[in-house]
Amino acid sequence: MKRPIAITLCLLLAAALCAAGAVMYLTFLRPADNPPADACGQPATRPRVVAAGASMTQGSLGANWVAALRAGFPAYEFVNAGSNGDTTAGLLERVGTDIVACRPAVVTLLIGTNDVRDGVPLDRYDANLRAIVDRVKKGTGARVALMSLPPLGEDLNAPVNRTLTGYNAAIQKIAAQTGSDYLPLYERLADVLHRGGDTRPAYDFGFPLAFAVAAQHYLLGRTWDEIALDGGRELLVDHVHLTDRGGAVLTTLTTQWLNDLPTATP
Repeated sequence: MKRPIAITLCLLLAAALCAAGAVMYLTFLRPADNPPADACGQPATRPRVVAAGASMTQGSLGANWVAALRAGFPAYEFVNAGSNGDTTAGLLERVGTDIVACRPAVVTLLIGTNDVRDGVPLDRYDANLRAIVDRVKKGTGARVALMSLPPLGEDLNAPVNRTLTGYNAAIQKIAAQTGSDYLPLYERLADVLHRGGDTRPAYDFGFPLAFAVAAQHYLLGRTWDEIALDGGRELLVDHVHLTDRGGAVLTTLTTQWLNDLPTATP
């Protein structure tokens, strides 16, 4: 009897490991849809939009707002230059290969959540973001939009979100000083949270939660909204990444901005 039990346990363990490996790949390791490495070596046949940022832009954990824009704007080619875990320092290192080399007509920048989480000093964040914008503008002449950073956790009065306000103020100031456009993502999300009442879960992000959220989505087929609701959250599936509803806010904001742009050429 012991041998069949051992075999069954081994099979169960193997299945669990395979499932965990699949979640790890789909969430953290697979490349974004149409990344710079694939897109930028080819001549542009449509005006290119490069969406640059970290995991919130890559879209494998939480709403994939770049894919939603791609479906809504077939006249543009959307390049997803999101990279899981990235910071302004990381994006500055790859701005030449992942943005400038793509020769975009339009660039969106949503970067800084990990700087805030890692405690990067505000002056260093400011300098990095300015350097990114400067290199993009000098290297491409693209129309650039800087997006304010979403809340960390849905309690807007939590200390981390009071810290976040300084980074968002820097983003707005840099946009004005560099002739870039400012997209008020934080402000739109905060409006939604205010309408839902004052009691909101505070920031409590960690890898176990992110993995559990991803497993429910990829293995059980649950939506990001459904998963977040179980934890009392509305816009942030794991206190950091956007739910479907949160992604829709970002998609709508960017859609309005793109619709106001003059028609671009490749």
